Amino acid sequence: MRKELATVGYLPDERPVWWKLVLYAIQQVIVMFPATIAVALITGFHISTTIFASGLATLGFILITGKKIPLYYGSSFSYLSAIIGIMAAEFVGERYAGVADAGIRIAQFGIIMSGLVSIAAGFIARRFGRESIEKLLPATITGPVAMVIGLTLATVAINDAIPTAIGHLGAVTVAESDTQLALNLALLVSFVTIMSTIMFSIYLKGFLGQLPLLFGPLVGVLTAFIVKWTTGIDLFRELSQTAGDYLAIAGPVGIPRFTLPIPTWEAVIAIMPIAIATIPESTAHIFQLDVYVNDLARKKKSKKDYKLADMLGMNLIGDGAADMISAAIGGPAGTNYGENISAMAITKVFSVPVLIGACIIAMVIACFTPLISAIFALPQAVIGGIEMFMFGAIAAQGIAILIDRKADMFSAKNIAVIAVIMMIGIGGQFAFGGNIPLFGIEVPCIAGAAIAGIVLNLLLSIGEKKRSEA
Repeated sequence: MRKELATVGYLPDERPVWWKLVLYAIQQVIVMFPATIAVALITGFHISTTIFASGLATLGFILITGKKIPLYYGSSFSYLSAIIGIMAAEFVGERYAGVADAGIRIAQFGIIMSGLVSIAAGFIARRFGRESIEKLLPATITGPVAMVIGLTLATVAINDAIPTAIGHLGAVTVAESDTQLALNLALLVSFVTIMSTIMFSIYLKGFLGQLPLLFGPLVGVLTAFIVKWTTGIDLFRELSQTAGDYLAIAGPVGIPRFTLPIPTWEAVIAIMPIAIATIPESTAHIFQLDVYVNDLARKKKSKKDYKLADMLGMNLIGDGAADMISAAIGGPAGTNYGENISAMAITKVFSVPVLIGACIIAMVIACFTPLISAIFALPQAVIGGIEMFMFGAIAAQGIAILIDRKADMFSAKNIAVIAVIMMIGIGGQFAFGGNIPLFGIEVPCIAGAAIAGIVLNLLLSIGEKKRSEA
């Protein structure tokens, strides 16, 4: 008789041996790195400070939530338009001329105040219970929002994985006649990265099977080295691209540049309302996590019931507090990362000690210029390959929420809510680049989709009980 293999994985309160913990933690850092760095580059925040703030804010989140919720906090794309607007606003230069990092310091205050919104929502959830929140944010909202989060990032992943111009290849410089060859080789590296990651995640077993997001990129990097050695085409990005103002560290080792916030009403008005729209995203994440952790607990025959969804209130409080911690030292606004949830779902490593280790590693990396530069120098094609897998996994988890919550997909009301969320979220991304123009303001597509879904669900719920009894 064939012996049943034991389920391999770590639940939130389980701790791997130290050397496994370090490898798992490095994997979590690699997963969060591309998006966190991208936000810093786009907004003009200091890269080293952003990385340090990510680790510190995650550590704060873990402690505030009693070391029970395994989530990693990273920079959020939802706040990009508001922060970019503040950084470029005329009043910044006029009122704070000569003040170092004035734009960052003004945005910091708005981000700190936005944290209060999530904290307030968390206390409301704790006061009225998970059931009241689920009525406002049922699976037919949180599931599609999770799907939109993953699918709206498809352009980023595809542009990195399947470059159409030399500009997407990082540092590569080739003769005009070799341009198409360079693009084809970049595509090859992306393909090798994603396929090796998928194969590792499916066919490797035991401990090795929990490291596909580390092994996959390593195979991609090895492929890029082979490409460089055999063809002379360099797909790696120049280390100098992370020097100077981006890092804000003069030498190879140093403390990131921390800044103090400057209170302004303009920052509060521009940034604070966006936090309302990120609540469905955080809710979707905790429900995703609940599904996967309890599935692992059942497979491991654990007697403990991990009721993470019941900790929605603490998750929102921790998320808001993490915003305040990050912004207090000069980091951008953030959220708990779907990418890291995907990594945990794929590897079945939900250990909180692993995330604490990831926090420490991130903060150490932030103080070493060569380490940041080495990670940033990874070929864009490798990053694109892993992004395709990770972002797609986020969307797949949205489907998992609908299945786990047994959403009625034959209900006209549910179909209408899901359809509106998907069309506004995905359509807004591809038609308007992520921000939908509405009455003179720019509404982030994910935020707009979530709010539209909530409002429509509430409207269609009026008289629902009477209709069902008729």
